[in-house]
Formats: sequence, C-alpha cells, structure tokens
Amino acid sequence: MTINTTLNKVAASVPECLAAGYVDTASGMLLAIKTVDSHPREVIDLVAAATADLFNGPNVPLIERMFKKSRGLQDNDDHHYFQEIIVNSDNLIHVCLRGKTQPDYVAVFVCRRTANLGMALTKARIAMPELEAAL
Repeated sequence: MTINTTLNKVAASVPECLAAGYVDTASGMLLAIKTVDSHPREVIDLVAAATADLFNGPNVPLIERMFKKSRGLQDNDDHHYFQEIIVNSDNLIHVCLRGKTQPDYVAVFVCRRTANLGMALTKARIAMPELEAAL
C-alpha cells in the first residue's frame, strides 16, 4: 500500500479525525495528507513546517542535550525525548507522534475537540507501525 492509501485507512480509525498528515521533520515536507475539507496549499505547508518546528526546532535539541547531560548520558546518539505532542486548540485536538523506527517522520492526526482524547491517542499509536511500514 502507498503512504497515501495507508494514511486514509488509519485516519478512518482515529475518532472524529478531520485530517491526517505524515511529515518529514528533517526537511519540513509533507509526505502525505488526508483531509475532509479543502485548505489552501500555503496553510498545509505551514502545518508541516510547524510540526517540524515542534519536534526539531532550535530549542528542542538544546533541551534534549540538557536532559542527556543531567542524566550522565552521551550526546552521540539519535535518541529524542519528545515522542508525542498533543495540542488542544479552540475546536480541535492535534495528536503528533514521532515514528519509532523512523524518528524523522511524524504523523499528525487532527480531530474534533469532542473526540475522546484517550481513544484518539490510542488509535493513533496503533496506526504508527502501519504508517511506518508504508513508507
């Protein structure tokens, strides 16, 4: 299955999911998107760039290095402390998950605020291995 087909399939399993995307955080590029509404391309590109900033912005590696240093760990691996980020906006829940086998890739699921957050997070986590395998 292609990444677009897989994203469409897994987005349907996440409660009240209005949009889903798969982002390469190293480049800030959107690799796949599924949405129920049409959005201007500029908005979609900004969402991908913002996702990359959340996981790889200039302060994130600094924080991760500080965590490693405080724990006496070497700063020579690619381990990331930020694995999942949840953003609650006025009307939406944004669930962002870093890949386990491909940590430069992040899946984003945008759900209605009325969705059960625990169920949305659980279903998004379940979807990750299938998304990673599709790329």
